[in-house]
Amino acid sequence: MPTETIQIVGAALFGIALIHTFCAKYFEVLAHRHPKHAGLLHLLSEVEVVFGFWAFVLIAAMALLTGSSKAIAYAESLQYTEPLFVIVVMVVAASRPVLTAVQSLLGLVARAVPLSSPLVLAWLGLAVVPLMGSLITEPAAMTLAALMLAPRIFHKGMPEKLKYATLGVLFVNISIGGTLTSYAAPPVLMVASTWSWDTAFMAGTFGWKASLAVLVNATGAVVALRRHLGAGASADEPSAQMTMPAVVSAVHLFFLAGVVALAHHPVLFLGLFLFFLGFTQAYARFQSTLILKEGLLVGFFLAGLMVLGGMQQWWLQPIVSGLPPTTLFFSAMGLTAITDNAALTYLGSLIAGISDASKYMLVAGAVAGGGLTVIANAPNPAGVALLKAGFQDGSIGAGGLLLGALLPTAVAATFFLIL
Repeated sequence: MPTETIQIVGAALFGIALIHTFCAKYFEVLAHRHPKHAGLLHLLSEVEVVFGFWAFVLIAAMALLTGSSKAIAYAESLQYTEPLFVIVVMVVAASRPVLTAVQSLLGLVARAVPLSSPLVLAWLGLAVVPLMGSLITEPAAMTLAALMLAPRIFHKGMPEKLKYATLGVLFVNISIGGTLTSYAAPPVLMVASTWSWDTAFMAGTFGWKASLAVLVNATGAVVALRRHLGAGASADEPSAQMTMPAVVSAVHLFFLAGVVALAHHPVLFLGLFLFFLGFTQAYARFQSTLILKEGLLVGFFLAGLMVLGGMQQWWLQPIVSGLPPTTLFFSAMGLTAITDNAALTYLGSLIAGISDASKYMLVAGAVAGGGLTVIANAPNPAGVALLKAGFQDGSIGAGGLLLGALLPTAVAATFFLIL
């Protein structure tokens, strides 16, 4: 079977998966209309399932066209460290002791500011926590921010348009908020070693611009939300539950720091994760239900995206390599909406002799566009999994997210281009 045929099949299935992503919310509506088939329709409406499902279809198609050994060899040739890490860091970061510790710290800040606490806490969740992603990694920051903001903003009492606008701000801020270091943002990590970009370079070239954009976006969102904050919010928050022993929180924070430090060594961080699970069982009275289901679904999504995305290099790389810097910026921002931004920057790292200006524009465009769709940035599926229950029909529409992310994306693009 010619290689070109497999490439075309891979591109076609990737396109179908993208269409499926944009139609996921419609399947949820159909599930309510046709209860006899609700189980299947609910499954098809899960955004986290989409790319994993079509990745299996791709592997099956490859097995039929080229033989099972080649299909298996392709699946095993990919590195699944990132999906495994996201599963682990989501579960650890979302544990009640970690969330309680972070909320207590931010609560102290909120009480010290002479403004409404719900207003300040919403701003901290949209501004400070995304910037923390440069230290604790973007998936961990997304998990913490989503769990903090869910009872305050993403609930049934909030207007749907404001929820989508805030979701767009959160996703964009998480995407650009990890650029103060060279290890926290997946699209930066893909090029940092190849292009010798260290943390000092990232902070001086990208980080300060991203920080300004994050602050502007968060402030604009909170201003729009100011009349609705505090109304209809859930009282079931970790801060309202039993007192958390400082030692338990410290142990959980140690596990989180260890997982982040070992992010590129799956054998080690998975081993540490097993110790974490043992500790949560030993001190179950201080725990909430771990988000294992959500973490596994997000990992499944990212692994499926890797399998499908690995077949797209043949048409993506020529686009990336043949554009002048400014055009490359806008093209990268647009392409990020239909493919993971880390995959896009990785393709750029393979281009020999790429100019410094093109390097900057490629990465800046990739992170600026990281909030446009669920697949644009690796932490986005985590946010969707944790926040979708607060939206109408229990699902997040791709069109609503795109519209909500347009303005904060434009702010981020402006700061990256002009400053």
